[in-house]
Amino acid sequence: MIDKYGRQIDYARISITDRCNFRCRYCMPEKGIEKKTRDDILRFEEIIPLIKALSKLGVKKIRFTGGEPLVMKNITELIYKTSQIEGIKDIALTTNGYLLEDMAQELFDAGLKRVNISLDTLDAEKFKYITRGGDLLKVLRGIEKCLSIGLTPLKINTVLIKDFNDMEIIDFINLTKDIELNVRFIEMMPIGEGKQFYDKGIITANQVIERIPQLVPIKSKEKTVAKVFAIKNHKGNIGFITPLSCKFCDECNKIRITSTGTLKPCLHSKQEINLKPYLNNEEELLSLLKISIFDKPKEHFLSEENVTRTLRRMNQIGG
Repeated sequence: MIDKYGRQIDYARISITDRCNFRCRYCMPEKGIEKKTRDDILRFEEIIPLIKALSKLGVKKIRFTGGEPLVMKNITELIYKTSQIEGIKDIALTTNGYLLEDMAQELFDAGLKRVNISLDTLDAEKFKYITRGGDLLKVLRGIEKCLSIGLTPLKINTVLIKDFNDMEIIDFINLTKDIELNVRFIEMMPIGEGKQFYDKGIITANQVIERIPQLVPIKSKEKTVAKVFAIKNHKGNIGFITPLSCKFCDECNKIRITSTGTLKPCLHSKQEINLKPYLNNEEELLSLLKISIFDKPKEHFLSEENVTRTLRRMNQIGG
């Protein structure tokens, strides 16, 4: 599937829930979110036909996100059924890692190819603060489990937060020295709860790169929008995702499906297309997907306005 700007769209991020077992300060309100009914959220039996339709349009990679996807019962079955769909070559998961220790093996056996773990600090007390109660050691055990069963290369997603984790950047980079683990530093975006952190001053990727001269740019083996670097003799690598300081819209190859069944062609656009009425009619669904993907916006406007146009929080979009 090629959009009208010539970009090949072969990657779909699917949020399967907006619920989460953490309350990260830049993502969710302290009191949580308004609970949706079962009918509001895409059911797994609706997600599978949707993925089949996407695969017929050339989507090869599926990433399941949340909220926190591992709080969903039977996610292993969803991953297995996705792995059986012709044309799907890569199944990934973004998680906070809290439930991963007990679930990693069955997810891997079901067909999961890769995992990204959101982790913003290596300090237990700071972790408890930023997540409003999370247990860092449990997440670290989840990381160790993934590495032990060969669910690699494993990625750590770290949102850069001024005056919170900027002094830990070297600690995160050192994680890549002896194990097959890749760290991705992500610039804070002014979405939902994150706007308060953004307004206090963001840390840009270039600010980090300038102060670590041993970082050497490399070409990633996978298709990615991250700027990827290596350090001599490190087994893993380091990447920077820069939606604000150096936007990568020309290379964007993804669409997003929210947990309520709408398609977001662009993370920062308020444009959403409701797919739910068409999920039982493949012909109509394919037609709507083709039109929606073809009309994917050329770019976002964060760098010009410093505001997002999306009306959703990150836990509702899936990152």
